Amino acid sequence: MLLLNREGRLDREIANFLRAAGYNVRPAEKRSWRESLGELARHLTEVGLGEIDALVEYQMPRSSRRIDVILAGTHPVTGQDAYLVVELKQWSSAVSLAPEAGLVDVPGMVGPQLHPRLQVEGYCDYLADHLAALWDWPDALHGMVYLHNAAREKVSDLVAGDWTYKKLIYTRERREKFDGYLRGRFAPRGGRRAGDRLLSSTVRPSRQLLAHVAAELGRRRIFVLIDEQRRAYELVAQAVTESRRGRKKRAVIITGGPGSGKSAVALSLLADLAGEGRLVAHATGSKAFTLSLQRYARRDPRDPRQRTRPLFSFFRDFMDDERDNLDVLVCDEAHRIRKHSDKGGRSGDIPQVDELLSAAKVPVFLLDDHQVVRPGEVGGADMIERAARRQGYEVDLVHLDAQFRCGGSAKYDEWLLHLLGMADAGPYPWPGDDRFEVGLVSSPEEMEAILRAREQAGETCRISAGFCWPWTRRQNKDGSLPLDVRIGSWAKPWNAAPERPVGGVPASSYWATDPAGFDQIGCIYTAQGFEYDWSGVLIGPDLVARGGRLASDSRKSRDRALTHPERPMSREEADQLIRNTYRVLLTRGLRGVLIYATDDATRQYLADFVPSAMAGFRPESAGVHRAVQPIRAQQRAPVAGVPVHEDVSRRGVGTGGS
Repeated sequence: MLLLNREGRLDREIANFLRAAGYNVRPAEKRSWRESLGELARHLTEVGLGEIDALVEYQMPRSSRRIDVILAGTHPVTGQDAYLVVELKQWSSAVSLAPEAGLVDVPGMVGPQLHPRLQVEGYCDYLADHLAALWDWPDALHGMVYLHNAAREKVSDLVAGDWTYKKLIYTRERREKFDGYLRGRFAPRGGRRAGDRLLSSTVRPSRQLLAHVAAELGRRRIFVLIDEQRRAYELVAQAVTESRRGRKKRAVIITGGPGSGKSAVALSLLADLAGEGRLVAHATGSKAFTLSLQRYARRDPRDPRQRTRPLFSFFRDFMDDERDNLDVLVCDEAHRIRKHSDKGGRSGDIPQVDELLSAAKVPVFLLDDHQVVRPGEVGGADMIERAARRQGYEVDLVHLDAQFRCGGSAKYDEWLLHLLGMADAGPYPWPGDDRFEVGLVSSPEEMEAILRAREQAGETCRISAGFCWPWTRRQNKDGSLPLDVRIGSWAKPWNAAPERPVGGVPASSYWATDPAGFDQIGCIYTAQGFEYDWSGVLIGPDLVARGGRLASDSRKSRDRALTHPERPMSREEADQLIRNTYRVLLTRGLRGVLIYATDDATRQYLADFVPSAMAGFRPESAGVHRAVQPIRAQQRAPVAGVPVHEDVSRRGVGTGGS
């Protein structure tokens, strides 16, 4: 970190420092340092606090996010450590959109912005939950939004409302009160040790947070572990017990296909180990899956603080963790492990798998070797086992061979591997299974009609597609999403961009779990890791029937991950990723799947192996088709091994055991 200087080119000095540390520096950041940071420096000097420590661009633990400034000093009366998180804003005006939404409209910025009070309060809660230095004295941490360009009347909506010491707000008119607060908060000198203690603090979730998460997950959990799922759970529990006795470090690797219950094992471990007070965390490489778990686990879906968020992290967030800092690290969807972590534009020095192995006394990896769908993902059972044994760890391997998705149909899972050319033998006609419906439709209109009828009947349905159409990031002038996925006269939008949803449309991370997601087309990036009752899949021109078999053509893909000219890949690598992608999309359904291929020859080819939807679906009187009665043998039961998403639990959307 940097000591805040009182004069000089702050933007240049900080930029050079961050570049030397491996971070990318954006022009907007330099402008903020030059204007807002300089103003804060002058202000502190005028108050007589020019000698206190200011930690600039403080990187939050296990996160790529950085806090603008943390002032670190000692209390003038008690002599205890005192900290102030400062969020710098150059805004001159802002208007709250709705108090309950926690969003504000800022002239010149695209889309609604998070209320800065909630932003700085979240930073305070996050640090208090993660840094051991703050556990015994959480009140040592205050938070403030510093609006030095704003007059009070221009941000009156932001200033109004409840306030606490974790969400103070400063404007020019409040200068006198703020100066008094600062003098009562910090002694003029002697803050260096406080800053050092914060920087060197052990990073781990607090036991209070663990207890909260255990209570929340335990209250919401609706699954039961059976057979190999329970065996995997017990192996981890045994490894935790042995680690407490100082035995040799042990890694547990759990493999299984889509719907085998891997995530059920992961969340069971997280809830129970947190309940025992173990230091545990959950990590994935999927933004959509991680954000949905954060939403699932928190008490109030409208709570912007997301107090359970620190336990649900990304693989890259463990790049700087101390060795064996946790008792257990549960790495879900470990097939998405990358060669090296990249956080804030800074790359890790060692392989990402080694970072994850090192982070906990018992690292647990749950994966499916056939779900690698992006270049750079290297997670595989063999690779993880080799890395663990190379470091001298003992390794337990468990394979989950049961099927809880796709109606629990092992027939379907096997048939699909043959259909996609991922098995030794060729494809064969769908043999049928009373627990799962499979149908080939003649048009996307027919697919939508069938699924919409199911959706209106209270079941959950989604349509996803191979990434074979352009994705316009810009919204239409009327605020709607562009109709990018076009097949003949039928057209639909892709799911919304990650952080810029339009009215009534969920952000991409919640496409699979928000009821409003049915009217957009999902892709592999939003579907992987989730499940719904009925799945429609559009097979694009990147997988076509030629010469009596399905052949991939990466040239027809619009996914830059496969087609980037500066990162070329072999034909074999691209072929594997495309087939894996369709396997994932075709295994999201709990009760059935509808398939449509845009290529004429491919539809004719599939007709030899996939029954027509007309054979298993009967028309309504108005010409709309709907599926036959729900399969009696596959009701949503606790034994299904998946937690139902809290916001839509009545409708059955879940985060699955991918």
